[in-house]
Amino acid sequence: MDVEPNDLLLFARIVEAGSFSRAAERVDLPKSTVSRRLALLEATLGERLLQRTTRKLVVTEFGSSLLEHARRVADEVEAAGALAQHRQHAPSGKLRMSVPADFANAGLNEVIARFLERYPAVTLEMDLSPRRVDLVAENFDIAIRMGDLPDDSTLSARPITLEHAALYAAPAYLAKHGIPEHPDDLPAHDVLCILSRYGGSAAWTLIRGKVRWERSLPARLTANSPDLLARIAARGAGIAISSTLFAEPYLRTGELVRVLPEWEMPITNGWAVFPSRKLMPAKTRAFLDLMEEMCRERGHATPVAAAALNARRAAEAAAGDGLTPGGSPSSRPGAPDAREPSPG
Repeated sequence: MDVEPNDLLLFARIVEAGSFSRAAERVDLPKSTVSRRLALLEATLGERLLQRTTRKLVVTEFGSSLLEHARRVADEVEAAGALAQHRQHAPSGKLRMSVPADFANAGLNEVIARFLERYPAVTLEMDLSPRRVDLVAENFDIAIRMGDLPDDSTLSARPITLEHAALYAAPAYLAKHGIPEHPDDLPAHDVLCILSRYGGSAAWTLIRGKVRWERSLPARLTANSPDLLARIAARGAGIAISSTLFAEPYLRTGELVRVLPEWEMPITNGWAVFPSRKLMPAKTRAFLDLMEEMCRERGHATPVAAAALNARRAAEAAAGDGLTPGGSPSSRPGAPDAREPSPG
């Protein structure tokens, strides 16, 4: 039986893409050619690999068995291409990235400018939409993602940055509505919240020593843009949670001030996520290395340090039994049942 390796590669691409149309775009072939070559592969093997419906493709039992071999072919082809690019004197080609718009505008613009200057043979294509792209199926090289990452054997990740969040408000808003003295005062205020990945406002977690306060608050505004929340808060609309990266310009001008400055928020890790490969393309490695280089220049700590700090805070809170998920009055310093240890 003479099986064409290119057809095995094409079968793997079809499964990765989830449709003939997307696979055809990825391999730069007409959809009719992709469909015909898969049919020829099935005829050669004597069994169906995919069940075609009007809505999706379903891999057959035999197709699942063959897919492992097809993916090994695909991996070897990618490795050969990466090796060829490594042998070039300078990185080249198109680098496709998915980046949150706020981070691209405020935290990545210097890196992008320096990368374009340093590597003239590379072109950048950036998707700034908030959606979580499928790096493998959509052929992205890098995605910047914040927070915890799910386990995925097809992806690798490199730590790149830390996000320090805090609460901010305009002096005019605080003069009108009062300054919160404790997190329990926050429900009486207009709050501007981050939109969670699953919809609705993300819960606020505040830590002071061994006391941990956590609560979901009714938000006047919910958005997946910490930059927008900082801008709206600077105009007196309420108390916002935002990253220091986006609040800093307004802190310098006095348009924003910290709220509850003695309370800390968990540090969020920032990651560069990329497809797992035996050999990383030179253009991808060059961009990742430049991000690390510029983080060192700015004296940024690593997300490993953030994880350690968050773990230590959590351990301290647990040891002091200071968790107050409902923001109960018992967590208020000075209350009769306060669980925050007294000084000394």
